[in-house]
Amino acid sequence: MTIAATTTGDAAAGEPAADEAAGLPQDTSLLRFATAGSVDDGKSTLVGRLLHDSKSVLADQLEAVERASRSRGATGPDLALLTDGLRAEREQGITIDVAYRYFATPRRRFILADTPGHVQYTRNMVTGASTADLAIILVDARNGVVEQTRRHAAVAALLRVPHVVLAVNKMDLAGYAAPVFASIAEEFTAYAASLGVPEVTAVPISALAGDNVVTPSEHMDWYSGPTVLEHLETVEVDHDPAGDVARFPVQYVIRPQTAEHPDYRGYAGRLASGVLRVGQRVTVLPSGRTSVIEGIDALGQSVQAAWAPQSVTVRLADDLDVSRGDLIAPADDAPAPSQDITATVCHLHDIPLRVGQRVLLKHTTRTVKAIVKEIGSRLTLDDLSPHHEPGELVANDIGRVRIRTAEPLPLDPYALSRRTGSFLLIDPADGSTLTAGMSGEAFAGAAGGVRDAGGGTAREDGWDF
Repeated sequence: MTIAATTTGDAAAGEPAADEAAGLPQDTSLLRFATAGSVDDGKSTLVGRLLHDSKSVLADQLEAVERASRSRGATGPDLALLTDGLRAEREQGITIDVAYRYFATPRRRFILADTPGHVQYTRNMVTGASTADLAIILVDARNGVVEQTRRHAAVAALLRVPHVVLAVNKMDLAGYAAPVFASIAEEFTAYAASLGVPEVTAVPISALAGDNVVTPSEHMDWYSGPTVLEHLETVEVDHDPAGDVARFPVQYVIRPQTAEHPDYRGYAGRLASGVLRVGQRVTVLPSGRTSVIEGIDALGQSVQAAWAPQSVTVRLADDLDVSRGDLIAPADDAPAPSQDITATVCHLHDIPLRVGQRVLLKHTTRTVKAIVKEIGSRLTLDDLSPHHEPGELVANDIGRVRIRTAEPLPLDPYALSRRTGSFLLIDPADGSTLTAGMSGEAFAGAAGGVRDAGGGTAREDGWDF
């Protein structure tokens, strides 16, 4: 049984012939995915089962897990220990940190992030899911959809994760009953659809027994859909860089000034999205000056094109004032720099975020001073209603804010680019990360837009902007 709520749109047209001639990558066999769910829903056990049953666990790793399991009085290997590596995690039987694992099957390579389930560590899911192509959200079949399930669904929607899998776990403890699975799948799918999640695939599983994780279950013959691994291997993931708008944040200016390269000036960085080509007219932001790409150097060789996520050096035909933090983009499709940012944020720090707070805002390779001008609303996860003008956001809150920066920044809407549409708010006193932000609209069904407001009161210490 597969339940899907899908929205479609016109994909950006690529140039296959030109891409092939330029040597653009055609490999789409890598899938990044994250697991999430409430405490004790079985996330680590699911990941351990995936690794074990797909033959991705080395013999010495399995022996270590078996020894640790015996020391805890277990009769068999506790597969959750394959990912719960911290001592506190093993002692408490919960996941605290994001555990990354790499494995492969003959059909696809995987990078997975096992994220925490405890509400205290929801902020860690933002880290794990920020680059994910797919999120697996687990639900205990005995408990159904709980508040933390809704919170994880909201985070996945906020981060624009393209695919969501609902894994209804512990079906063995629910008698493998089809009505239990159908009820949970219907409730979750309706909630996810209200958030604008484009696709939900529901799978009934037992991570402990291995039902429908890698091999089909003999106890649930009423389910005819894919196993979790089969879906991971076959889900379509679009990694075509030609379909995205090119964005190149400058990290470093290279000026060797040697006898061999007396006039060399290159701008080094990692292409955040899209494709850049020699001869292409580009704009440098936030200055707005334009030039033409004279050359692209990659791994010591001159190339005709570069695509995300390559690290390259770009040379321009004109000597412009370009430095770290500037953004190079196509001249005909460049974002408009602005000092006023309206965004949806997830607050990560124990210290609340308040109106009037002075922060540092980090966007790609640029960090500027900023002020929180307004907190328009906080999202209530039960019914997705907004709590207007809350005054502050505490840890794990999702809200809408308006921020004024000291310098204009070329942010894209997060819906257009997850890399150049995101930012971090940082405490200027100690450098700790306060908040993760996504510019532009949030997700469908979430109210609480930020009202327009005028300029703020002048402040001291250079924060008057």
